[in-house]
Amino acid sequence: MSRFVARLSVVFSQQATVRSAVLPRRIPVLPRRIPVFIRPVSTSQGLQSLTRYNETTDWQKKLTPEQFVVTREKGTEMPFSGIYLNHNEVGMYHCVCCDTPLFNSEAKYDSGMGWPAFKEAHGTWERDESHASIIRRPDNSLGNAGTEVLCKNCDSHLGHVFNDGPDPTGQRFCINSLALTFKPRENNKPENKEEQN
Repeated sequence: MSRFVARLSVVFSQQATVRSAVLPRRIPVLPRRIPVFIRPVSTSQGLQSLTRYNETTDWQKKLTPEQFVVTREKGTEMPFSGIYLNHNEVGMYHCVCCDTPLFNSEAKYDSGMGWPAFKEAHGTWERDESHASIIRRPDNSLGNAGTEVLCKNCDSHLGHVFNDGPDPTGQRFCINSLALTFKPRENNKPENKEEQN
């Protein structure tokens, strides 16, 4: 894919130089801008974005600077620095941007890699993630082919998933702590006093 983009940019720049050589000298030639390739949210013209947030959402006001870099600019926190790395409380991990439940604490384990690791996303049934609140997207930013994990609701960058996790899924969701908030599970207390007896 990167070769295709590189070749396409060469073709556009060559066309720009050919057009500037053909134009008469008296007409000033404005520098041509190479078109910016925008990541499509959907491949169908009739479908809209899955996110409920649009470009007018001011993420810089809603998030801390560190959270903004990780979730909106696809950054990565330093290994072994996240607040949820050694967090063992029972509950649910939510998206820091939109508060969507993403990972159950029961799926969390210690991978030894420096980031919170999960076996599966919340809402996954066996290997079916159609009801989960995450989406996967190919990512080559790590220097090799990888898979980025995004929040399905707000398109925030969460981390990456690798195929070297424990059984039964064999997956390791390596998630930035800055992309998460934690909500502890409420105590399961009976509503009536009659049920306590």
